Amino acid sequence: MKEKHSVSSYFAKALLYSFREKPLGIQRLLETAGIAAGSLDELPERISAKDFSALWLVVVQARRDEFFGLDSHGMPLGSFALICRGLIQAPSVEKALSQSLEYFKLFLRDVECKVELREKQRVVVVRYTGGDEYLRAVVTETFLVLIVGLMCWLAGRRIHMTRVQFDYPLPGHGDEQLLWGSGVIFNAGSTEIELDPEGLRLPISPDRQSLYAFLRNAPQSVFIRFRNREGYSARVHQRLKSCRYDLWPTLEQLATEFALSLSSLRRALTREGASYQQIKDDMRRSIAFERLRDTSMSIADIAQEVGFREPSAFHRAFKQWTGVSPGAFRQSALAVAPAPALTSDPLAIFARAPEKANRP
Repeated sequence: MKEKHSVSSYFAKALLYSFREKPLGIQRLLETAGIAAGSLDELPERISAKDFSALWLVVVQARRDEFFGLDSHGMPLGSFALICRGLIQAPSVEKALSQSLEYFKLFLRDVECKVELREKQRVVVVRYTGGDEYLRAVVTETFLVLIVGLMCWLAGRRIHMTRVQFDYPLPGHGDEQLLWGSGVIFNAGSTEIELDPEGLRLPISPDRQSLYAFLRNAPQSVFIRFRNREGYSARVHQRLKSCRYDLWPTLEQLATEFALSLSSLRRALTREGASYQQIKDDMRRSIAFERLRDTSMSIADIAQEVGFREPSAFHRAFKQWTGVSPGAFRQSALAVAPAPALTSDPLAIFARAPEKANRP
C-alpha cells in the first residue's frame, strides 16, 4: 500500500527532466530541496509530499519557469498567481474552466486544450503538440492536474470526473487511480476528461483572502490535495472493495458502520465531490476494466459480476463509459506491448510495464 501523502519519484524525476544533461545541477537541486539523494539513481520509489513540494519550488526558481522547463515557451514567475486572481472573479466554475484554458494559452505553446459540449456534458480535450514523446504523459498530466485542481479549489470541493482517457500508454508512476479514478483508460484515440455538470454549476467559493492562503500553500494546495483521496469517499471505496457486488451495503448500512446519520454521510460525501451512486459506478467500471484486461472471463460472466442481468445492458453501459464495446476494449488492452521497466535513465522515466488495477 502506498504511503499516505507520498508522491511517486516518477513526478520528481519529471520535474528534473530539463536538467537531464546536468547531473551536478540535479544534485544541487535535490540538496537544496532537502532530499537525501545525490542523483536520480538514489531517489527512493516514493518521496514525501513535503520533499516533493520543496523540489517543485526549487525547480521553479532555478528555471524561472512555473512549468519546469517542460514547455517550449513556459510560464514566467507570477503567471500562476495572475491566472488565479482572474479566476476568482468568474461567476461559476464552468466559466472559470473556460477562462483558465484561455489564460494558460497565453503562456504554454505545447499544449492545446478546449472545452467541448457533448450531450449536455462538458468535456476537456487536450492535445500535446511538443516534439518530445517522452514528455507527452508528464506534460499532459501536469497540465490537467493544474486545471482540475484549480476547479476543485474554486468550487470548494472535489469535482467528480465522470470519464477520463489518455492518448498514450500507462505512465510509470502507479498513481493513475489516485489521480484519475478507477475507470481511467489509456491508449485511447484522444485525451479527454469529462467533468460532473453539477460541480461545474457551482459558484466560485474563494475570495481574495483565501487566494493568498492558497498560493502560499502551493503546490500542496493543487497537486497533493488533488491526488490524495481521503475522508469518507475513500472509506466507502475500501468498504466496497472488501466484498462482492451482490453484498455491497446500502448507504444506510454504511452510515451505521461509520457511526453517522444518513444525512451526515451524504453531506460528507458531497463535500468531497462524491455521491454513493458515483462511487458504486466507479467501482463497477473498475471491476469490468480489470476483468477485461487481466482475465479470460467471458463478457457475459463479467456483466453478471458487476450487476447486469443481461449482457446486452452491460454492452450498452460499457459503450457509454468508454465509447467502445467490451470486446474492442479487451482487444485494445491485449494489443498494448509491455513498456520497459523504470530506470534511472531520464529518457526512460516515463514508461513501465502496465500494472494490474487494485482488485475490488
